[in-house]
Amino acid sequence: MTHRLDWSEDEAKAIVATHQARGLLPMLSALNETFGYLHKDAIRMCAQALNLSRAEVHGVASFYHDFRESPPGRHLLKLCGAEACQSMGSDALAAHVTRELGIEFGETTADRSVTLERVYCLGLCACAPAALLDDTPHARLDNTSVSALIKELRR
Repeated sequence: MTHRLDWSEDEAKAIVATHQARGLLPMLSALNETFGYLHKDAIRMCAQALNLSRAEVHGVASFYHDFRESPPGRHLLKLCGAEACQSMGSDALAAHVTRELGIEFGETTADRSVTLERVYCLGLCACAPAALLDDTPHARLDNTSVSALIKELRR
């Protein structure tokens, strides 16, 4: 994953200033990309810069699933739940992954190694079921192959 900076108010202020003319979504996207999440102070900064209420900014940030309110784990595992992947067993695979990690979708493991998310279509329909691990696609997954991925990233 490319974003791993600890929260820095100075860095966030620079990002807000750089993206102010482009609007709220580019500003939130840049903050999220840099820090991996939207720190509570980022919402306030965006609101002030764009003369919006914090509620308005929070409403936009909470609408889009890629914006997080807390830092993700070291690795981000996104499992596809779209129809093609469902037809090839993604529901059973998802149940296996949640059991193995001990978390549900939208959660991060206690050791902060993995954040698990559900997505709907990675464009790998012909190779279902599929997942995205830290921006790297993995296809034709089964319990064995996904367990190997999990074991590798927990090292």
